[in-house]
Amino acid sequence: MLGVDGHGVHQSSDGWVPVYADGSAARLACMSVGFLLKKKSDSVVWRGPKKNAMIRQFLSDVRWGELDYLVIDTPPGTSDEHLSLLEHMAPVHDRLSAVIVTTPQAVALMDAMKCLSFTRTVNLPVIGIVENMSGYVCPCCGEVSNVFSTGGGEEMARKEGVPFLGAFPVDTELVELLDAAEAPAEEAADLSERPRGFELLNRYQKTSSAKLFRDLVDKLLAALLPAL
Repeated sequence: MLGVDGHGVHQSSDGWVPVYADGSAARLACMSVGFLLKKKSDSVVWRGPKKNAMIRQFLSDVRWGELDYLVIDTPPGTSDEHLSLLEHMAPVHDRLSAVIVTTPQAVALMDAMKCLSFTRTVNLPVIGIVENMSGYVCPCCGEVSNVFSTGGGEEMARKEGVPFLGAFPVDTELVELLDAAEAPAEEAADLSERPRGFELLNRYQKTSSAKLFRDLVDKLLAALLPAL
């Protein structure tokens, strides 16, 4: 989604060099198991110990440099990876926090509740809850259809006393933009037309979702800055 598909990870004397989505500006560093696979379609069939070792390597063996923020995207649920992540980051536990993302339907909310329960068990502060895929805006007429219901995340936040950070509808323009960014090279008619790095960011800022995400970022920064 950041236009870095196909980039490899290089080894240096200081550790693995992350992939920079903004190129030589080197402000947005990315690391993923996907960078280590021979083929994009390869599956990752690992047992717990190997996954835990990779988490440790991503945290300690990557040349991150001086960071303002480290954003870790975890799978839904309360798996062993979440526990391993917290164990490895125990020295900075007082600077950690979480954002829970859910879709509004009942099944997804059950998983989100388990995530919230997990954060309380391990004393991980929750900045708030985000409701994703909250309605679909027709690009032709602008009519909003609640394909996956709506309001479930906001109601969960109200009941649990957690800040609600916003609801985000399905934006076809954003979907097309991100799909174009990660299309395999052989499927792209013209590589020069593919959004790359911060060129992708510039195009994203023109989508209807950009303002919603900007409001979300403002809320996150307001919650994080006092703790730094």
